[in-house]
Parts: sequence; structure tokens; C-alpha cells
Amino acid sequence: MTVEERVQKALDNHVNGCNCAQAVLCAYCDLFGIDEDTAYRIAEPFGRGNGDRTGMCGAITGALMAAGPAFSEGKAARGNKKETYDVAAGIVSAFKEKNGSVICRELKGIDGGKPLRSCMGCIEDAARIAGEILNEQKKI
Repeated sequence: MTVEERVQKALDNHVNGCNCAQAVLCAYCDLFGIDEDTAYRIAEPFGRGNGDRTGMCGAITGALMAAGPAFSEGKAARGNKKETYDVAAGIVSAFKEKNGSVICRELKGIDGGKPLRSCMGCIEDAARIAGEILNEQKKI
């Protein structure tokens, strides 16, 4: 599946009832052997900016959850946390550069500010950024 197909899958997931975190994670879960139902359950609390819109955008959280299994060597190895953290920082940085924030409340303009990005736009951006990084690193 191409990055663009995964981006479209993430958007379709949201249209079909997934929150932002679920939409992105479920578009990539096949890469690391987790079925969609399990990915859906894992990501459920991270929608709406971690439930109350004050936290990080759920779409980015989903992208980070997809990157974790792709880059981590697991508990036994413990040797590559820095690489995984660097990948996570790259995802967050790229999203923030594109949208001006990573906080759900700010992205939505909830406190009277101008909305910076729709949920669908955040899902598209996060899914694409994760896919591009995974593709560059030969993880997909």
C-alpha cells in the first residue's frame, strides 16, 4: 500500500467513525502485526486531544503510535530509543511547521482563535508525515 493509499485509508477511517488517533493508527497497523480492532482500542482514549482537547492532536498521537513499533526494537533491545525519539520529534516538528500548533484546542480555534486546521486536515497531514518518514526509512 502506498503512502497516499494509507492517507486515504486514514481519512476513510475517520468518515467511518474513528477518532483522529484511531484513523491514523488503523491506517498503519498492518505494518506491525496488530489487527485493526486492537489498534482501534489502543488509540480510543487519544482522540479529541487526549479526551478533552487540551492535549496533543489525536492525529499526531496516532502517527506517533504507528512510528513506535516501526522504529523500536522492543524491550529486550533498548538500544535505539534515541532513534525512535528523533523520529517522533520529526513527526511533531513537521506537523507543527505545517499547521502552527500540535494542540487540539488551538488547531480547532476553540478559545475564540481562528481555527488552524480541520480534523480531516490534521488526519491527512499526520498520516502523510508518518508515511513519508516510514517510507524514507524503508519501514514500508
